[in-house]
Amino acid sequence: MASPIQPGSQGTYASPIATSPATEYPFPSIPQRQHGGPKGGLRRGSTSSSIASTLDTVSLNNATITETSQNAISTLLQHPIMHTGLRATTVPASSGYKAPTPRDIPPVALTNIPHVDAKAFHPYLSQVGSLYEAFQRAKNEGEGETSLFHRDKKDTKNEEWEAILSKRLQRPGHSRASSVSSTISIPLESPQPKRRQTGQRRQAVTPLSTIPAVYSEEDFHLENPRTFDIVSENSEIVRDPSGTPSGRKSLATNAILQEKLSWYMDTVEVHLINSISTASKSFFSALGSLRELHNEAADPVDRIQRLRRELARLDKEMAIDGLKVVNLKQRRDNVRQLAQAIMQLEDIVKSVQTCEDMVEKGEIDQALDRLDDVEALMAGRESKSSQVEQQLRYQRRDLRRIKALEGALDDLNQLRQRAGRGYEARFHNSLLSDIRRHVEHTETSMTLQRWGIAYTRPKPGQRRAPSAFPGYMNIGSELRDELEAEMRGLSRARYTTPAATSFRAIVLREMKSMIRKQLPSSNDDDNVSTVSASTVGGRNMSQQEKSSILARNLRSLDAQDWYQMLATIYTNISEGLRRLSVQVKILLDITSHLPDHMIKSPPRTPDPASIDRVMSPPTGRARATSSVQAEMQQVLDLSSLLGEGVDLAQAQITKVVRVRSQQNSELPLSDFLRYFTLNRLFADECEAISGRSGAGLKSVLDTQIKDFVARFADSQKHEVIKVMDADKWDARDFGERENEILARVMEGSTNDALPWIESTMIWQTSTNGAETSNGAATNGTAAAGTKVRSAVIDEQKYILPESAIAMLRSMETFQHLAAGIPSMSNEVAMSLLESLKLFNSRSSQLILGAGATRSAGLKNITTKHLALSSQGLSFIVALIPYVREFFRRHLPSSTAGQVMTEFDKVKRLFQEHQHGIHEKLVDIMSGRASMHVKAMKNIDWEEAAKNTTVNVSPYMETLAKETATLQKVLAKHLPEPVVAGIMMPVFASYRKQWTNAYRDVTIKSLKAKERLLADASFFNARISKIDGSGDLGEHIMNVVQAKAVVSSAAAAAAATAAPSPPPPPPSSTPPSEPLATGGDGEQKQDSAQQNGEKKAEGTEKQEDTKT
Repeated sequence: MASPIQPGSQGTYASPIATSPATEYPFPSIPQRQHGGPKGGLRRGSTSSSIASTLDTVSLNNATITETSQNAISTLLQHPIMHTGLRATTVPASSGYKAPTPRDIPPVALTNIPHVDAKAFHPYLSQVGSLYEAFQRAKNEGEGETSLFHRDKKDTKNEEWEAILSKRLQRPGHSRASSVSSTISIPLESPQPKRRQTGQRRQAVTPLSTIPAVYSEEDFHLENPRTFDIVSENSEIVRDPSGTPSGRKSLATNAILQEKLSWYMDTVEVHLINSISTASKSFFSALGSLRELHNEAADPVDRIQRLRRELARLDKEMAIDGLKVVNLKQRRDNVRQLAQAIMQLEDIVKSVQTCEDMVEKGEIDQALDRLDDVEALMAGRESKSSQVEQQLRYQRRDLRRIKALEGALDDLNQLRQRAGRGYEARFHNSLLSDIRRHVEHTETSMTLQRWGIAYTRPKPGQRRAPSAFPGYMNIGSELRDELEAEMRGLSRARYTTPAATSFRAIVLREMKSMIRKQLPSSNDDDNVSTVSASTVGGRNMSQQEKSSILARNLRSLDAQDWYQMLATIYTNISEGLRRLSVQVKILLDITSHLPDHMIKSPPRTPDPASIDRVMSPPTGRARATSSVQAEMQQVLDLSSLLGEGVDLAQAQITKVVRVRSQQNSELPLSDFLRYFTLNRLFADECEAISGRSGAGLKSVLDTQIKDFVARFADSQKHEVIKVMDADKWDARDFGERENEILARVMEGSTNDALPWIESTMIWQTSTNGAETSNGAATNGTAAAGTKVRSAVIDEQKYILPESAIAMLRSMETFQHLAAGIPSMSNEVAMSLLESLKLFNSRSSQLILGAGATRSAGLKNITTKHLALSSQGLSFIVALIPYVREFFRRHLPSSTAGQVMTEFDKVKRLFQEHQHGIHEKLVDIMSGRASMHVKAMKNIDWEEAAKNTTVNVSPYMETLAKETATLQKVLAKHLPEPVVAGIMMPVFASYRKQWTNAYRDVTIKSLKAKERLLADASFFNARISKIDGSGDLGEHIMNVVQAKAVVSSAAAAAAATAAPSPPPPPPSSTPPSEPLATGGDGEQKQDSAQQNGEKKAEGTEKQEDTKT
């Protein structure tokens, strides 16, 4: 236990070190270097000398660790601020810090430590003594193992501390404020073991685990308040002046804390010394090995120096003279080579001059051969022509790098270009001549036939013509040999790319020339006389004048000339482009077989290495795909070239076609279909050649097609109206030509008729004669004695007027147009529907409205006219389903439904119109019967009975005659079901009117009744012969027979009561005249209808005026 510190004691700056042999430094003891000033000591000693004296009992003669010199290991490993605890002299003191003076440090309050007698511990030591001895024995036995294992087991914490300490020592910014010198603390009274260990065993070192963990942190900074509080154990630095106790120890009087810190530093220092002493042996061993290696290397260095001096002597005495001889021989050889090079240069200059002369004379082949020899001579290679002669004169050398030949390379390139231009002219002439020859010898019909076979799908029942080998594919051997020779020349002249590029432009100009040759003249030479031409002189017309003249001449062409001109232009362009594509393929095939040394064009800069690569002979067979072929493919890009040709041709043709827009829309149907088919085939051919659709030409053609369809629909309407207005509404003979038209219309429901298809097959020669224009047949009835033939649809016969036949022809032409231009089927269908509606309304105006009495000069509208009109309507109604199915096949599904609905509506309109005609007939007969009833009521039957010369009354004869005439006319023109449908309402009207009339008649005598019964018997005899009359006659007879005779008085009363009837009107229709709807009896009934007819007629006249 430490004794109290005396008041006058001072701290020491040297810490005693244990004298154990294991802990002693192996270095010689040198007096410790002293430092001046109060901060020169290693560290400030403890203020309690009693504690220090107690802990330093094992020190001997105050032995200290001294620094030997500046090169000591401890000095090298540690910064001075680390191993001495001193602040570096170069570090300036903090300006804000002021060292405390003795006045600032409060006096130390000594603690009274009570004295405890040693005997007080004897009971405790007797209890733990046996346990401590057992512990010592176990500890000594464990230390018998290897030191490495012992260290791994017990000193893991020590190693961690050493690593942390080494990191801290390498950071000069964080140094300790005190020295690491300390003493090793040994207990005063340590129990002695019973068995002594060997004296060489090291005393146990205090482990590093006794040091708190805060010192081992990497971020250990004593200026950190938290760290300082932990290290100082929350001691109070400056005491509170008020003297109030705070419960914290004063840092200045905390001697135990100071000893702890000193203890921690001593422990670390001991471990550091052990580590240094362990590593010192290997260090000095390596130092000795290095000294031995240095000594061994000194001997070879001396030997090398001696060899160098010997070699220098030999070089001076022998080698220099020998080199002089060698240099002289080399100089003589150089002079000989220079002379040969001059001779070679002379030959090169002469050869270049010879090449120029050959090119001037046009000897291109010989000039190229000579150029190859010159290039071989410049490159130092042997040529084929002058190999033996020049081989005897000198050995060839590569002279391409000398300045004298810099201009020669340019001259050779220019000569090759001149030779290449000659081959280029031949090359272009061969290709263009072949194209022109092929176009001239190919007939237009053959090209059109090729188009038709390629771009037209065969219709059902149509056989595709066998395809022949196209003429543009036939390339003769002469042309191939000629092109191959020219391509070889171009390749040798290295002019393939310029030749191919210029050919591209020449071909496009040729396409324009093909079109220009077929156009009419752009001047008025044909219309100008010789005198006027000489007067005008040589005045050149402007381009605008030429264009206007050309446009006028194009518009003046008739349909056949216009078609022939377009067909020639189209076929020439097609054959020219097809031939061009074959030529390009032949050229690529030829270039693929050229040897490699003939195809690569050299660069523009005279690089000898590149020229050498070009001139080097090929090894092995020629490549399948050569570089010249790649150049040709790039320059003569087939798809691009053909595309440009097609675009150029279509642009020129579009201008030509646009000029005749109005004339094309006014072409006849057959000519326009030929024109349309020709353009469609040409567009398909252009798309097949280049893959481009040609939007410009197609847009112009689409506009012309729409204009034509609109104009065609208007012309058909006017044609039908013209025929209907001039129609006499008599039966028209339905001949062979009309039957053919009807057959085509009916066939259209399943497939297009063959004449429609053949009209678009422009590649076939037409065998059909010129068709008669619409309305060419003579109006009116057939010739006398000629039987009128009927139209037959589904075994139903129709006797037709001229108007119905004209509508049939119009329907067939609409179908023909839709079959020829399927893309316009919707517009054509709508136009046909409008034409059908016009026919329906016009026929109603002419017949039911009696408009034919003015338009065709008819006296009145008879039953025959009504019957023929009804028959014509029935005929059109029967045709509408066939036409409907025709358009269903051609229309797209998106619009077919709407068009089909419109056809159904039109069909209902016709049926309603027909039903109106039938009702009109019934109304007419009912009106006539009413007139006859009035006539019968006005007869005085008593007076009539007295006239025995007249057996039947006139009214009854007229009624029977009109009824028989009606039935006869209807039976002649209408089917039996329709006749029955008209006559049955007529007979029903007869039954009602005559029954009431006969019942109202007053009979005064039996003779009068017999006279009335005679009329009924006549009616029965005549009516019973008409089909559909039934028991009408018998019914009327029964009514008359059942009538009773009235007495005279009753008759007089009845006559007095009943008003006298008005006098009967005069009969407007004599019995001998045909029944008509224009009689006086119906004049009042038809007045409103005639007024409406006049308005409609006026409108039609306006339309005719417009037409």
